[in-house]
Amino acid sequence: MTETRPPKKKISVFNAFRRLVPVIYGATPIFFLVYTVISISHGLLWGVETMMQQRFFDTATLFAIGKNQFSTVLRALAFLGGANIFCQILNGVANYLPDMFAQKVIGRLTAGINKKMAKLDPIVFENTDKLDDINKAEQGKNNSIWFMFIFTTIFTFYLPYFLFMGWYLFTLKPILVLSIVIIFVPTLLTQIIRTKVFTKLEDKLAPKRREYDYYESCMVSREYFKETRLLGGFLYFKKLYLESLEALQLLRFKATMKTNLIELLMRLLTVIGFFTIFLMLFNALMKREITVGAFAAVTNSVGLLYSIMEEVVCRHIGHMAESMGSIENYLNFLDLKERRGTVVVAPIWGDITLKKVSFSYPNKEKPAVKDASFTLKKGETLAIVGENGSGKSTLIRLITGLYLPDEGHVFINGVDTRELGIEALYQNTSAVFQKYQKYQMTLEENITISDPLRKYDEKTLDGVCQKAGTTKEEASFPDGYNTMLSREFDGVDLSGGQWQRIAIARGFFRTHNLIILDEPTAAIDPYEETRVYNRFAEISKNKSAIIVTHRLGSVKLAHRIVVMKEGQIVQIGTHDELISGPGEYQRLYRTQEKWYIEGVGSDKKRTEKGAWKSHNIEETFA
Repeated sequence: MTETRPPKKKISVFNAFRRLVPVIYGATPIFFLVYTVISISHGLLWGVETMMQQRFFDTATLFAIGKNQFSTVLRALAFLGGANIFCQILNGVANYLPDMFAQKVIGRLTAGINKKMAKLDPIVFENTDKLDDINKAEQGKNNSIWFMFIFTTIFTFYLPYFLFMGWYLFTLKPILVLSIVIIFVPTLLTQIIRTKVFTKLEDKLAPKRREYDYYESCMVSREYFKETRLLGGFLYFKKLYLESLEALQLLRFKATMKTNLIELLMRLLTVIGFFTIFLMLFNALMKREITVGAFAAVTNSVGLLYSIMEEVVCRHIGHMAESMGSIENYLNFLDLKERRGTVVVAPIWGDITLKKVSFSYPNKEKPAVKDASFTLKKGETLAIVGENGSGKSTLIRLITGLYLPDEGHVFINGVDTRELGIEALYQNTSAVFQKYQKYQMTLEENITISDPLRKYDEKTLDGVCQKAGTTKEEASFPDGYNTMLSREFDGVDLSGGQWQRIAIARGFFRTHNLIILDEPTAAIDPYEETRVYNRFAEISKNKSAIIVTHRLGSVKLAHRIVVMKEGQIVQIGTHDELISGPGEYQRLYRTQEKWYIEGVGSDKKRTEKGAWKSHNIEETFA
């Protein structure tokens, strides 16, 4: 299935604001109401302070020539000082509130991203373009919060201030209103250009940023660092890491240089405008069109007006310009098509039927599964075998409905998986995968996380652990089920085999009608693997079960075996039927005889190389 990446949806600043309002403002509406009132009052008070300056200078001038009383000057000074003090108080409050609230909103947006990902078709996570979109959404999440605060501040603080100052300048002399335009226009043009440049930059940064994060993980993460160092791969990943870091810095450097050169030119135009305003004021004073107090107040306020204009346009709108690309990506991520089935409750458990099912991964021409047809009967245990890359795991994802076929149909008790909603997919199904998770939590939490709403007691945990071949009494679990399975949190670390048994217990704990073991015993020797699968056969009675493996020692417990090769089902039958005649199953089985065990109990013997010696595989797994 070859996909063509759709063109990126452009979102305007006002449309972004409109869409983010219910998400961010909805978190604490009372907070934003208080913030809005404080911000408007703050903006208007800065304008009022300019009027108070004019009044003070005028009364002081009249007092100097004997036309005013000193008490009038003191009263004007008191009003000016009060306005300034109140402005500073509101300024501190307005700066403190956004930081206090940001963490709560971040939590809400993070939850929103997780909920959105839960509703996406799982095949999305096989598409590198979509993975880039998710990475971009994470970057845009935090930027969206500050975008909203900045946008709100512009309209509740800066806009009231500029409107007040525009009215004030107009009352002095109408032409002085042009001073705001002269300061505003060049700076605004700069930020429009910055918006376009940094929006394009974000599209280039996302894939490089994923590479950078991955190489860093290969060097220092707990999952990789042992192998990286032991095999001498650290320097190799360091080289790739530095190359990706250099590429990221180069992209940012080019964009920053381009916008800074444009900003330098616009600043020169703004400085010229500033002196033009000063000449206009001086001319008005000489013609006695304004008072000395108005000249002094406006001259002083023009400096404040310029710094505030520079702050709102260069700092705030500039930040919005740089982050708009990531915000656009965040909103586009929220617009990704969700998987919406009409059936939201899992169908009554029954047969699972595949009819001429074919499937290809995104951007891959060759099908991973081609023309697959068979029925998993209710209560049947089915084994799916084949070499690595034969399509076994993909077939499982199609059977469970995680992936939808490109061609053909999958029916769960007569219901097409295309009609099932995400909620219905995960009901009544459990699984243990080869690449299981090692949660840094207690033993109990590691097991019960698969079904957190299920009520249980310690006896229940004992039962699933016994089925998985482990027990809380092992020396590795000094605190029983309360043992923390992480050295990073003052707990213990486990071997691969122990972790594998816990993963199996986790799968057994979940309430299910269908359970899948997708090669979960890779870290267990063939003898122990046989014991796990025998226990699996016991607990799977009256339930549907699927074993996926490329090791054939334990597949005799299955009612039927599906043999895959290069994405196609080449054989279906029982072990006896398939082993008795030539074919892929017999070939695979005979090549693996040397892996397995002869006899049981005290009769087990190891070869010098540590593999279990085998002479009669049929006897071992009878």
